[in-house]
Amino acid sequence: MKRRYNFKNQQYNKQLESIPHNFAVTHDEEKGESVLTIYGDIGESFWWDSTSAVDVDNALKEAGSNNIIVNLNSPGGDAFDGIAIYNRLKNHPGKVTIHIDGWACSAASVIAMAGDEVIMGAGAMMMIHEASNIVWGSKNDFRKQADLLEKLEDGIIDIYMQKANVSREDIRQKVDDETWFSANDALEIGFATATATSSTVEDNAEVEQLKAQMQAMQSELDQLKNKEPEKPTPVKQNSARKAFLNI
Repeated sequence: MKRRYNFKNQQYNKQLESIPHNFAVTHDEEKGESVLTIYGDIGESFWWDSTSAVDVDNALKEAGSNNIIVNLNSPGGDAFDGIAIYNRLKNHPGKVTIHIDGWACSAASVIAMAGDEVIMGAGAMMMIHEASNIVWGSKNDFRKQADLLEKLEDGIIDIYMQKANVSREDIRQKVDDETWFSANDALEIGFATATATSSTVEDNAEVEQLKAQMQAMQSELDQLKNKEPEKPTPVKQNSARKAFLNI
């Protein structure tokens, strides 16, 4: 059984529901690095496979102070599990790098904000939207649930604002509108620190810059080697000294 998603943008629902669950952890003590793969739904569930905050907490305890790499591809899920995973990663003593391999939607977008580096893969997307819940009951039950959702959204916006380079009002509007970000969009707003394309371009640019500097230094050395030493200018003796020496 799979969780059903009903986002405003209907075109991606089937794709998001079809993301296979995969939670995997590897630790490399020699490198001081642990890799977490989080694919599929977020949150504890008896009905479908998912990755919970408890799963991530146990993995991070095993990681100790290792640097963490998270490979993320998720449609989202339970907001509170997403928040707990965010806080657990944010408080980890090692560096946290998050690679968004495909999707980081809803609760998964919250998890992504925990990265010291957030790298959007080629063609990857991120989505933020309003918190939602299923409510049954009286008008007072609905009002209470609406108040709770508003408080939940305020907390999530606080998390987004840790990285966003726009105003809180802008982020709130994007949450209300259900906004989908391409890799470049996420980079522009501050949610990502690099894209797979931009990081490669930057690395290549640095290499080319180093090559140019080395070529310039080699050219200077060649010029110094090929330069003929200047002949010393003969010193003219003054007439008084000549007269004295001739006596």
